[in-house]
Order: sequence, then structure tokens, then C-alpha cells
Amino acid sequence: MTSTAKAPATGGGPARPDHLGHVIFITAAAAMGGFLFGYDSSVINGAVVAVRDRFEVGSEALAQVIAAALIGCAIGAATAGRIADRIGRIRCMQIASVLFTASALGSALPFALWDLAMWRVVGGFAIGMASVIGPAYIAEVSPPAYRGRLASFQQAAIVIGIAVSQLVNWGILNLADGEQRGVVGGLEAWQWMLGVMVVPAALYGLLSFAIPESPRFLISVGRTEQARKVLSEVEGSHIDLDARVSEIELAMRSEHRSTFKDLLGGRFGLLPIVWVGIGLSVFQQLVGINVIFYYSSSLWQSVGIDPSSSFLYSFTTSIINIIGTVIAMIFVDRLGRKPLALIGSVGMAVSLAAAAWAFSYKTEIAGEISMPETQGTVALVAAHSFVLFFALSWGVVVWVLLGEMFPNRIRAAALGVAAAAQWVANWVITVTFPTLSDWNLSGAYVIYTAFALLSIPFILKWVPETKGKALEEMG
Repeated sequence: MTSTAKAPATGGGPARPDHLGHVIFITAAAAMGGFLFGYDSSVINGAVVAVRDRFEVGSEALAQVIAAALIGCAIGAATAGRIADRIGRIRCMQIASVLFTASALGSALPFALWDLAMWRVVGGFAIGMASVIGPAYIAEVSPPAYRGRLASFQQAAIVIGIAVSQLVNWGILNLADGEQRGVVGGLEAWQWMLGVMVVPAALYGLLSFAIPESPRFLISVGRTEQARKVLSEVEGSHIDLDARVSEIELAMRSEHRSTFKDLLGGRFGLLPIVWVGIGLSVFQQLVGINVIFYYSSSLWQSVGIDPSSSFLYSFTTSIINIIGTVIAMIFVDRLGRKPLALIGSVGMAVSLAAAAWAFSYKTEIAGEISMPETQGTVALVAAHSFVLFFALSWGVVVWVLLGEMFPNRIRAAALGVAAAAQWVANWVITVTFPTLSDWNLSGAYVIYTAFALLSIPFILKWVPETKGKALEEMG
């Protein structure tokens, strides 16, 4: 499921599509999968405390339910490419839409904890599919001259999805008078939070019927005339369609499908560049970013902040995440990948250390949890600055580097291994945080600070700068 990156054979440079608005609509519709990726990943944030109370579970069981989605993510991401190559990108989107819808309804109406966990896995499978299908489809339908800008729709949609989920959670909590288990329309507030995803999930499915199939897939199954029509729509009516179809066919025939065996050969089993990719993926998660997106509401409540304010802070950190992502998109090609990553690492380390210091002042007297006002303010500012520094650096730079740093002959397989390492690291952080928080919240943030500090020498010594280099230059 890779796409050609060559300019169309027009002889006069990349053509502007006749209907750029239509191309943007197609891209935005496909990026709805990214929106659902972000929404479904973080919507559980609003239900953590209520689920703990409703099912009377401890930190370990709760963590397993929160992390269950990541199991589905890994399976969905691993299988989506083959499914899409067999039945098409659009059918794959429609399957993901159905799974998102089923997950939303099942998660909103669970009859037991295992039931909720199962629906979380189903939603995770849809997230995994969306994480693969969206970028691949967008790359395959985008005109070469606009591919970079249109590809950014996916990442933008993810961070907007995260923000919208927190806004919806906050709105529902207010309707329930600030009680996560408050009843609204016959259901508890947390059930509405998980169930509202039915709306964007259904919209994603409907939009999939309004956009064309990928020309690359159409050519692969012999539907060349349909492919020519789509190419004419998205790349302009003046391109040489015969040459463009031949170019795609040639690229598909000459592709080397890399396997895990291609990654072997280094001193520690894998090639050094593969270990660098794994390191980037792991560090991106071990700084604890998903603690903010999965647990921030319960985190703030655990230090004495009332539920309504804690939900509002979850929303504001999501807005900061969007701002940071935009900053990264502006500067990743101007400053370079390594400088941006270093800025992010230093900023994250300082922010996490400040949060660890502030959380050390958490006290509990007669069941009442509180923090001094100064430390509470520092904790809030530190959490927001941490998200900002992550978003403007590692949140975007890691994916840019993983797409560029591997040699062509191993890129697909190496990306698969690095992505798998990221899901595993994400799972480790997600499943351990509740227990670490119960043990020592400040100590947990000291651990995340240590990983942010360790990422600095890792970048300086091992991460290559890929700014301005052609993919063919990666040796």
C-alpha cells in the first residue's frame, strides 16, 4: 500500500487540478478517519473515574480496560494494508466506519467490564485501520504539487479529533451538573461521552460513498478506465493519462516488498538504522504524552481539582496540541528535523520536571486531596507547556523521520517494525500509569522526565538529519 511520488508525465511540471476544491473535499473526507482516530483514542479520558466507580475496579483492572484499545490498534494497523489491497481503500474505510459505530454503541451500553474492554478493542481495530488507510489513500489521490499539504490533513484531523472529544466531554459533564455519573436522558454522563462518537463515525461512512476509489487500486485490479477518470479529476484534465497510467503500472511492478529478513544484519540483530527508528518510536511514547490524553481528567481530580475544571483543562491542553502541531508543520522544513526534536526534548524535560516538583506537594487530609495554590498553578502551566513542546516537535517530527530515514529497499518493513514498537510503548505507558500514580504521582513524572532527558543524547548521536534530502539518498 505505497503510492508513487513522481510528478505526472506532462513535460511541463505538475499540473494544477481543474477542481482543486473537489480534491480538498476528497482529502478531507478521507481524513475523517484521522479525526475518529484522535476522537476515539482520547474520549475515554472523560470516563476513567466513572468507569472505576461504576464497576468498582482497582487501578490495574482499569488500566487494562483503557489500554485494551491498543491491542486492536496493533491488529488493525498490521492487517489494514492487505485488506485494502484486496477489497479497495473505500471498502476499508466503510468497514472502519462500521467498527467505530459499533464500538461507540457497545462502549456506551456495557453490561460488564469485560464487555467494555471488548468494545474498546473493536474501536482500536478501527483506529489501526484508519491510521494506515487515511495517509495511503490521500497520497494516492493527491496531485504531486499538493501532496505534502494535503497529507498534513491527516495529522491535523487527529489533533482536532482529540480536542473535539474533550470539548464534547466537558459539555456533557456540564449537562450532568458536573457529575460523571449524573443521569442525562436515561444514561449516565460517561455513557453519552463514549456514545456520541456514533455521529462522526456515521458521517465518515456516508462520506466514503461520495469519494472515488484510489486510481492505484483500480489499476491493480484491471479497472483502468475508471482509474483514468479519477486521475483526470484529481490531477487535471491536461495530463497525459496514458503516460500516467503506465507510470503507475511500472512503479507497481518494480516495487520491492521488503520483509523482516531485510532488516537483519546489524551487531544487535537488526540494522542500526532500524534500531534508530525503534528508538524514535519508543521515546515518543515513554515521555508520557498519552497520560495527558487518556488520563488528564482523572489526573487533575487526583490532585484536588473539581471535575468540571479538570475536563476544561483537558480541552485546553487539546487546543495547545493543535497549536503545537501547526507550529511543527510550519517549521519542520525550515529548521530541520533534529533541531526541532532537540527543542522539544529540552522543553519537555523542563516541563515534566516542573510537574514532578509540583505534584510532590499533593496532600490528603481526612480524605480531602489538595495542592498549594502555587504548586497547582505550576502543575497546570507545566502540563500545557509539555503538550506544546511535544506537539511542535516529537508529535510530528517522528513521523516525518520514519517516512524519510530508511533506505528504499527496507522502508515498508522498517516502518512496520517502528510502528509496532510505538504501539507497544504506548501500551506500557497506558497500562502502568494508574499504578504508578497510586504509588507516587511525582515519581511517575520523574520517570517521564528521565526519558525526555535521555532523548537528547539519542538525537545528537544517532538520529540522521533528513531535511532537503531525496529519499533515494538514504543509504
